Amino acid sequence: MKTALEWKKYYSSPEFREHYIYDNDDLGVSCTDSGTSFKLWSPSADSVTLNLYHEGDGGAAYAHIPMKKEDQGVWSSFFDENLHGVYYDYSLMFGEENVRSADPYAYACGVNGRRSMAVDLKMTDPEGWENDRAPEKGTEQIIYELHVKEFSWDPSGGFPEQYRGKYKAFTCPDTTLYGDGIHPTGMRYMKDLGITHVQIMPAYDYGSVNEAGKDTEFNWGYDPVNYNVPEGSYSTDPAHGEVRIREMKEMIQVLHSQGFRVIMDVVYNHTYSLDSWFQRTAPWYFYRVFDDGRISNGSACGNDVASEREMCAKYILESVLYWTEEYHIDGFRFDLMGLMDVDLMNRIRKALDERYGRGEKLLFGEPWAAAETAMERGAIPALKKNIALLDENIGMFCDDTRDAVKGSALKIKRPGFINGAAGKEMDIVRSARAWCASEEDSGRDEEAAAGVRAPSQIITYVSAHDNQTLWDKLAETMPEADAAERMRLNRMAAALYMTCQGTLFLLSGEEFARTKNGLEDSFNAPIALNRLDWKQAWENRSLVEYYKGLIALRTMLPGLCDKSARASERICNELTADGLVSFEVDNRSADGSERWSRLKIIYNSSREEKSVPLGDGYWSVLCDGADSWRWQSADIVTGDAVIHPQSVLILGMEREQTENEAWRREAV
Repeated sequence: MKTALEWKKYYSSPEFREHYIYDNDDLGVSCTDSGTSFKLWSPSADSVTLNLYHEGDGGAAYAHIPMKKEDQGVWSSFFDENLHGVYYDYSLMFGEENVRSADPYAYACGVNGRRSMAVDLKMTDPEGWENDRAPEKGTEQIIYELHVKEFSWDPSGGFPEQYRGKYKAFTCPDTTLYGDGIHPTGMRYMKDLGITHVQIMPAYDYGSVNEAGKDTEFNWGYDPVNYNVPEGSYSTDPAHGEVRIREMKEMIQVLHSQGFRVIMDVVYNHTYSLDSWFQRTAPWYFYRVFDDGRISNGSACGNDVASEREMCAKYILESVLYWTEEYHIDGFRFDLMGLMDVDLMNRIRKALDERYGRGEKLLFGEPWAAAETAMERGAIPALKKNIALLDENIGMFCDDTRDAVKGSALKIKRPGFINGAAGKEMDIVRSARAWCASEEDSGRDEEAAAGVRAPSQIITYVSAHDNQTLWDKLAETMPEADAAERMRLNRMAAALYMTCQGTLFLLSGEEFARTKNGLEDSFNAPIALNRLDWKQAWENRSLVEYYKGLIALRTMLPGLCDKSARASERICNELTADGLVSFEVDNRSADGSERWSRLKIIYNSSREEKSVPLGDGYWSVLCDGADSWRWQSADIVTGDAVIHPQSVLILGMEREQTENEAWRREAV
């Protein structure tokens, strides 16, 4: 066999590109009443044999069928019968070497994904699936990050024992705390909180959990094995390939019916190991290699997928479209999107828009890589510094907000705004404006000058599955703070990012002070540590109510919900001082239906009460550090505003007071 570098040179040659780039979209297995077609792309194989099995694990093949060599590197077999439920893999000859591989394009598989399964997808649809639709979009998008197993594992959730940690738990929309019938958990709780989008952490087939092992096994799942197959450990029967498909569809169907759109967390940047179906069927084609022969490892997981290569880009694009079409997925979060190339991300955005309408499907990701990657010449990585090259409906996580609140997430600790660090005020102002780079901002730092065109490109957050929970990070950065002060800081952090432009994102449980006992990276920690403790949602109900009030208020503030290219113009009269930041927002809507046409937002990170002059006019108190529901029966203040220690104050002014002021500008 060739070396990795020799393969790279071969795949980059004009001869290879001329003869082996397959144009059609029918790779994998098509299984219908009209027959079953098998097609595999393996341009360098000398022969390929299709092996058929009755079981997904164990037992010998009952048939070995030599496949026909087609043009453009494709091997094929066709059967007149519907082979739904038959398991298969391939034997490939590369010279004298015999390689056994499952199908990288498979839609179903046996336990632990070692064998693929032919599946008639219509036979996996739950009742009424043809009528399943995503709920209509509301005023704002509030994304709630969930792990399938964490969601329902703890007995406090009140889920049926046989469904705990499974897709099926999501088919129980009316759960309560220990089944008491009084305190909502699960979907009823999320609906009451105001969540609009549920982001499911990896739910494709991954390799870090034994599907035939104990139910206590746990991993976040950023270890892809079969990209187009649901993870079996979340199903009630991982040994039968059709069960996981049906149950995942049932989960999505019920989430839709309860008013939630569903976002899928996808990891196209690397595979679980280099010994993958990609590597076994097309050696080194799907992976990056440096010119000196070193294996690219920008993922820090041992390999990088070569998204810029034609057949790899085709695979990823078709995979995304498959999940939207077959599973009705409403959006995608790209893990380590900085390892993807700009051209492919824009192609995905365009394809989704053409099928479903402009911006209908959410698309966003992490604009960074863990290390240098060997992307081929001419390809541009989808990093934060290249955001201006991405479609304005491709979003990126905004670390400025997170770091301004709680300090750097890196090993080198750096204090954030909440504990009085100097230099963080400007980060907060830029974050509030979705760090859109205006002329005056352009010299401040390289990444701010990259050219964010609209808040539609920004995901605003302070906690996600990565690193510590917000509650634990606050404990680390403010070790001297007692529980009461940490609760104030938690409220302040929530109010800060919920008064930024962009799309709002929170880790499940952030709103009830979720803790992992300080553990920074819990990717394979016990489920007992990672699970959602629904008791906390009621023990810390006042914090939950604060989040709920902020979310409800947010939907009434068009100046912050605005995702357009001119949204940053709404923010003006910025003021920063020691521990104090304030700015104003043009909150008018096109139809004049807003309740407050002008907002004033003040952040006070100090442990002292502050006073800020308001000038002329009367302001309604919409939210303060103790109450986010003030807008329901708002007090009126004039002259000076008092801001409590470690809190955020949101004020609103009625339209009639602002119509003739110099502050007023043309509507955005």
